[in-house]
Amino acid sequence: MSIRPAVSGDASVLNRALSQLSADMGDEHRAGDADIARACFGPAPVLHAVIAETADGSIVGVAAYSPFFSTVYGSVGIYVSDLWVDQEVRGQRLGERLLAGVHRAGVDAWDASFIRLGVYHDNPRARAFYERIGFVAAEDTQFMSLAGNALQSLGENA
Repeated sequence: MSIRPAVSGDASVLNRALSQLSADMGDEHRAGDADIARACFGPAPVLHAVIAETADGSIVGVAAYSPFFSTVYGSVGIYVSDLWVDQEVRGQRLGERLLAGVHRAGVDAWDASFIRLGVYHDNPRARAFYERIGFVAAEDTQFMSLAGNALQSLGENA
């Protein structure tokens, strides 16, 4: 099994894996193949990914990520938005290998010094996995989102 960066021809398989993650989590999945292609491989990419692939070309894992700058750390970090490992290969440390691939790519591209991600409160298995490999919960921080009408209203008030 190999971990490799996603390339432009991977948009549909990448989206299929991310769609499976959404299904596994009970989330809605609105992204289409064209959305993933534009976000990852368009003129101004905002999403990157590494893929776990078997010798026969089957995709069994994906990590999607984006860079951001932190004034607290004074450096670039990597936000992992999605991490999916196929049920059939869980327990083989593939998630850890995918995160290591994200780390390597982030160091090479942006000299990234840390990784950040979010974990659903109702997913204790994921939280235990992340803690086992060294992630620490930021108890003083809560992610917040602004979307839909609230975002549109904010834009109208600018």
